[in-house]
Amino acid sequence: MGHGPHLGKAHQALARRLQHGTVAFVEPSDPAAKAAWREILETLFAPDEAALASKIPVTPSSLELIAGRVGGDKNRVRADLDAMADKGLVLDLPDGRTGETMYMLAPPVVGFFEFSMMRLVDHLPKAKLAKAFDAYWRDPSFSKEVSHGDTVIGRALAHESALFDDLLSEVLDWERASALVGGAGCVSITNCSCRHKAHHLGKGCENPLEMCMSVGAAADYLVRHGLAREITREEGLDILVAGREAGLVHIADNLRNDISYICSCCSCCCEELHSVRRDLSVVVPSGFQPAVDLQACNGCARCLRACPVDAISLVSRRSASADEADPGARPVAVVDRDRCIGCGVCAGSCRPAALRLERRPEQRYVPANSVEFAVRSMMERGRVADLLIDGTAGRGPAFANAVVRTILSLPPADRLIAGEQVRSRFVRFALSKVGPPV
Repeated sequence: MGHGPHLGKAHQALARRLQHGTVAFVEPSDPAAKAAWREILETLFAPDEAALASKIPVTPSSLELIAGRVGGDKNRVRADLDAMADKGLVLDLPDGRTGETMYMLAPPVVGFFEFSMMRLVDHLPKAKLAKAFDAYWRDPSFSKEVSHGDTVIGRALAHESALFDDLLSEVLDWERASALVGGAGCVSITNCSCRHKAHHLGKGCENPLEMCMSVGAAADYLVRHGLAREITREEGLDILVAGREAGLVHIADNLRNDISYICSCCSCCCEELHSVRRDLSVVVPSGFQPAVDLQACNGCARCLRACPVDAISLVSRRSASADEADPGARPVAVVDRDRCIGCGVCAGSCRPAALRLERRPEQRYVPANSVEFAVRSMMERGRVADLLIDGTAGRGPAFANAVVRTILSLPPADRLIAGEQVRSRFVRFALSKVGPPV
């Protein structure tokens, strides 16, 4: 696997650049995983693309800034960036204030891993990439990267059909898949990269490929570059219903506002669900958890088979309840709340209605927006300086102010951690250029 034992100069520069950001494309030590890592870089990025990508800041940046870093003609750099955006290697996003196109290097996830497998047919060697992605994702180095800290990539959304009437009034819009799709300005649908990868590995399932939705600016990006097709909000809501009926898990960005995707994930192909079963925290649980009615449960094990993360087991009634005295009675379902992601798939499978969702007493924090997500994620990974140096270069003082305001709004212990990471003379210089919060 791979094009050679060592990366060329341009790809080495790209590999260094990809060590920065909310999720790094870490270099593994295991030989097979390292060969896969090299295969991915060299297959997705031509040498000239790798050289350009290595110059792009960690946050969306103007054409002028990138062209200045590259030292090339602005029109030529724009053409190159646009071509890379068509391949899913670069994000071209309109600035919400000025409308100017801003460019950002796609992260590994959610990013060029997924984008490269969304099209069924293009110039990419899909089977080769599928093997490389599979080998790399399972390497401990990358597993540690995506599961490190509390601020991970995805969060589960509970099946709304599993929420009883007494809970519905408490469910916030950002907790409802239907509200996120129903309120979106643009909705797109595309192929599930995990299922497509599994197909090339000979492990595909019968669930539809075209089940992954994006909304808002992300949907617009995917549609413009032929990575997805636009659908109506009504079609999107129908897809959510179909996913629930098929026992699939809704997973979205770990944000409360301005989310970009909602996937309907199957336990057989989804890398995130595979990781949860390996006790890696890569999906923030929903705000709900299943409760078992021990009297109604008949021990049929339907919920155990339906659970996508193996969080349910059957135990004797004597073990489940001290009040149960019949040792010959049928076993009952017990939920491992540490592993459960609160998706509600189990409740939908339960025929005697012995499972219902209730509010989780202690809920994981969900960042308000992408800036807070970036601050928290990069703080937990020791990379806050990336936002204040490279991020300031890309977005200017307004963005740096937003980062500083977010740091100042963190709990005291988290502010202390962030402060320890911004004590270098380089970051002090960057902070000196930031005006007072507005």
